[in-house]
This record gives sequence, C-alpha cells and structure tokens, in this order.
Amino acid sequence: MPSQAAQKSATRSSSLAWFALVLFARNFFKSPAMLGSVIPSSPFLVNDMMNQVDWSRARVVVEYGPGVGTFTREILKRMRPDALLVAIELNAEFVDYLRNHFRDPRFRVVHGSAARVRAILAEQSLAPADYIISSLPYRNMPDALRREILEESRLALKAEGSMLLFQYTRTLLPYLQSSFSSVTLDFQFFNILPALIFHCTR
Repeated sequence: MPSQAAQKSATRSSSLAWFALVLFARNFFKSPAMLGSVIPSSPFLVNDMMNQVDWSRARVVVEYGPGVGTFTREILKRMRPDALLVAIELNAEFVDYLRNHFRDPRFRVVHGSAARVRAILAEQSLAPADYIISSLPYRNMPDALRREILEESRLALKAEGSMLLFQYTRTLLPYLQSSFSSVTLDFQFFNILPALIFHCTR
C-alpha cells in the first residue's frame, strides 16, 4: 500500500495536471487562434520531437508557445545541467503559470513575441540558440508575422542549429523551405489531431 506521503504527492500531481488542462482549455475557448488545439500535445508527439534533439550539444534552447509546459517539462528532463531554456510566451496567464510551477534554475520564461527572439536572447545575454522548439499555430497568423517569426528564428540559430515544430497541415511547408536550407518532414498520428513534425536547419 502506498505511504501517506506518496498518496498526497500523487493527489497533488493529479490536481496540477487537471488545473493545467482546464487552464489550457479555457484559454483555447477565449482565443482559439492563439493555441490551435483544445488540449495539449500528446506524449507521443512530445517524444517524437524530443528524440530529434542532440541533447549532448544543446546549450541554449528556445521554446515558442510553451502554454502549460507540456514540452517544457520534457525539455528540462533531457537538458544538460549547464544548459538554459528560454520560453517565449504571449499569453500572460500561461506566463504566470510557468513562473509558478517550473522552479528550475535553467529555465527562463519571457512574456513576449517569438518575432523578437533575437532581441530576447541578447537581453538575456545568451549566445544564438542550438535549438528552437515551437508549438505555435502558424496557420492562424497573418502572413507577414509568420514570415517574420521564421526569418528571425533562422537568424537566431547557430550555424549548425535546428528548429523543430509541429503543425496539423502542410500550409507552412513553402514558408519553411524559403527560410531554411533543409526541411525534413515526419508524422505522428497518435495525437488529438494527427501532426506533422518539421525539422529545419539553417
């Protein structure tokens, strides 16, 4: 039989997971274009994305649109002790949630737009990123903003850096191909919506 402490820990974890899910869903219904899906990404999609990262060389990682930390949690589990994760989030409620629930010294959350990624890295006194991991719904953006974020992302990466992102359609592919020298495509069907995973290199 689990100890009382273990039971309390499990109950607390369950409560936090439920709170995160409700927070995510509430913000989806307030502004669906900003999230793109009513629930966070599946563990299968997260693992597929994480498996494309060379964690031994990832010193500076940037995450776009962390939401309630579905990817954030797994990035921090895999990151080197001396690496840093900068999460850029436009939603103030999500920013507060992340600051309150992720107490890792390697984690910094910035309330702002991914279009400012280079400026944000400079403000944090950080080198260009080894990886950018994005959960943004690019299909819902104005064309000019979509292009700006992708171009800024390319310029924010080290020469050997990569950008990883998922989408639910191929709409973004021509934009990625015009911004990056190499774009590979993979699929993950075990998600609330089947997802396409793009791996882009400078």
